[in-house]
Amino acid sequence: MVDGAHAIIFSRDAEADRAFLRDIVGLPSVDAGEGWLIFALPPSELAVHPSDENNLHRFYFTCADLNKFISAVTEKGATCSEIEEQAWGLAVEVDLPGGGTLGVYEPRHPRP
Repeated sequence: MVDGAHAIIFSRDAEADRAFLRDIVGLPSVDAGEGWLIFALPPSELAVHPSDENNLHRFYFTCADLNKFISAVTEKGATCSEIEEQAWGLAVEVDLPGGGTLGVYEPRHPRP
């Protein structure tokens, strides 16, 4: 029934964040028209966490080696938070040029 997912990152500077995802993170994309890039994503997973509020969503990229990811993006000018060790993996926040952050983590849990 479902054949994919479409995630959206809202940004104060969408053009800069699109360039970041294309040039720094290296995601392939297609132009949907007038510079609106739609990025291909690697295989994904979805979790549902308990919360006192509905309509809260969080987007993370996953990687096999977080230190390698950090080295690759900081060499291209990106800045990252300190690594946080969690029970479920190692996590970092990458600063986006539009003012937001992007979570990236190295999972320690089984992958579906």
